Amino acid sequence: MDMRVKSRVRAVRAAAVSVKPINLALQGGGAHGAFGWGVLDRLLEDGRLEIEGISATSAGAMNAAVLAQGWLDAGRDGARAQLERFWRAVSEAATWNSPYKALPWAAPMGQWSLDHSPAYLMMDMLTRVFSPYQLNPFNVNPLRDVLERHVDFAALRARSSIKLYLCATNVETGKVRIFRCADITADAVLASACLPFMFQAVQIDGEHYWDGGYVGNPAIYPLIYECGARDVVIVHLNPIVRRGCPRTAGEILNRLNEVSFNSSLMREMRAIAFVTSLIERGKLQPDEARHMLIHSIRADDEMAELGVSSKLNADWGFLTHLRDKGRRHAQRWLEQHFDAIGARSSVDIHAEFL
Repeated sequence: MDMRVKSRVRAVRAAAVSVKPINLALQGGGAHGAFGWGVLDRLLEDGRLEIEGISATSAGAMNAAVLAQGWLDAGRDGARAQLERFWRAVSEAATWNSPYKALPWAAPMGQWSLDHSPAYLMMDMLTRVFSPYQLNPFNVNPLRDVLERHVDFAALRARSSIKLYLCATNVETGKVRIFRCADITADAVLASACLPFMFQAVQIDGEHYWDGGYVGNPAIYPLIYECGARDVVIVHLNPIVRRGCPRTAGEILNRLNEVSFNSSLMREMRAIAFVTSLIERGKLQPDEARHMLIHSIRADDEMAELGVSSKLNADWGFLTHLRDKGRRHAQRWLEQHFDAIGARSSVDIHAEFL
């Protein structure tokens, strides 16, 4: 059956049930973005959710742009197919073209962490001593070619039906920059995913940008102020909770990375909880502030088993392993919380974020 026909059939079936509008908030996390791919794949396959807007950072920004492209081409099925093509291309590009190509497959299949790989340890040491301006003077980034092959940025800017908000960090001001649909280019996506120890800052309109995770992972406020849907589904990649106190230098750096990349989201959740409390106590009227409904798809225990080095592992087996985890967690969330969409938050903000 033609993909467009399949998409129309799915739309008809979805219309027979309650199709609910949502916004998505996609965290970044390198190769761990394949978990987010799996979540998106299952939500799209389900067909009962209509995506109005996506706020995203780093790998989440790539997922967002690729999903929007596939949706523009052929609806839900097009988005699912485009995501799979993109992640397969990421794996292939890491294998053949990356200046860091020794990293992803230095560990044997099934051993996802690269912590003990000599190649990873050497590169990790070098990035602590030398900047990417020295290690990668020509600023080679294989993800640029992959993005430009899988996303028609001119078409997205002109015709995307999904509102996109991609987050990057302004190097000089430390402020978050939100790239909206009208601003989205390959540079904007790469800026959102620019790890400063591996790649040179991305320059756009005279400003320099690093990974958006430092100040918005992702930013929630554009979804509050610029989208009609009240429900925000956050797809987490960075564990909020990691049991035990880190002891080794690597463990400490890993946990600092997680805390840093969750901090901006935690602050926004506190603000949302405060406003929600005022509305529920009658201190604010509904026309004075929006009562947002927050949902969360996360796998802290499983993601905590993966060290920060595995975020560089683009082995296809590892990526599909994470994709399948994402699909399972999305399925569990749909079973448990679909009825909450449009009615209530399915996550206890006070317990999870305060």
